[in-house]
Amino acid sequence: MAPEISLSNSLDVTNFVVHEGNGVKGLAEMNIKTVPDQYIQPLQERTVSMKTNSVVADEDESIPVIDMADWDRNPKVAESICDAAEKWGFFQIVNHSVPVQVLEDVKGATHRFFTLEAKEKRQYSKEVSPTNNVWYGTSFNPQAEKVLEWKDYLSLFYVSDDEATAYWPSVCKDQALEFMKKSEFVVKRLLEALMKRLNVKNMDETKELLLMGSKRINLNYYPICPNPELAVGVGRHSDISTLTVLLQDDTGGLYVRKMADDSWIHVPSVAGSLVINIGDALQIMSNGRYKSIEHRVTANGSKNRVSIPIFVNPRPSEVIGPFPEVIERGEKPAYRQVLYSDYVKHFFKKAHDGKDTLEFAKIG
Repeated sequence: MAPEISLSNSLDVTNFVVHEGNGVKGLAEMNIKTVPDQYIQPLQERTVSMKTNSVVADEDESIPVIDMADWDRNPKVAESICDAAEKWGFFQIVNHSVPVQVLEDVKGATHRFFTLEAKEKRQYSKEVSPTNNVWYGTSFNPQAEKVLEWKDYLSLFYVSDDEATAYWPSVCKDQALEFMKKSEFVVKRLLEALMKRLNVKNMDETKELLLMGSKRINLNYYPICPNPELAVGVGRHSDISTLTVLLQDDTGGLYVRKMADDSWIHVPSVAGSLVINIGDALQIMSNGRYKSIEHRVTANGSKNRVSIPIFVNPRPSEVIGPFPEVIERGEKPAYRQVLYSDYVKHFFKKAHDGKDTLEFAKIG
């Protein structure tokens, strides 16, 4: 029997979606004809305009796609990665060594988790989850947002295999762990190339812990939206990671801000690819040479969409700032030294707001 809620009553909707654990998937399954008011974005955030502050992009242009097959024999692969990190902040990689079956399995596991009954998913909500490292939620930060995002998610912070085995949902833990582990090699290769251009030549254990000492994997679910032109899947933001490794399905909907003219570029699905983007932490550590770029996800009126990002982060206890090797070349530091856990807290206490989080670390 379908639940009875008043879509015109914001408290009713919030309780159903957020507190009862139904998520926007629950709303979508009620076959509603219009999105509730709290999902209607202000005009400047909708898919309407073509220029600054727009969300409609030049569909003929896209981010670089880099073939990693000849990595060991062709130095231009590493050059292309660094160029893309400087000029775009986003790129796709193919022939990256993560098996296609691993990618398909984790997409399937994401669908399986979100087909669970609300009461099963709700046991992983922040309020009742047996660990702070596993939580199921909706939107980004409903307590801080004036307008909600059309997305549900499961967030899994990796501590150890034992902890994951004990607490991650059984329908998806093996596949999520396998994707995370199989991607580690390519993450290290990418970071080695990026560090070399910064003159950071010694990738020892200390540097590895600074760059990739913690990881979080999210399983994102974007249900069909009755008014995709009014809502957003994810609002404008940059990631706070060192790098993000994103697996998306073939639905589409990811857009990135083009640095040259502030237009938005669609990131099409490329079979077997992974999308890589620079996070704020690496922008800070590179003193702005590598760019974390605003991105967003549109809502979709015809297909359910899933995406699985792995956020490769410094450890919470690390202090991040421009690398000494960068400053030694005479550059003036653009960012102060900040405790990474403070930076993370600043990001998560508010709604998505473009790249404003970086102001927390800027000098002057």
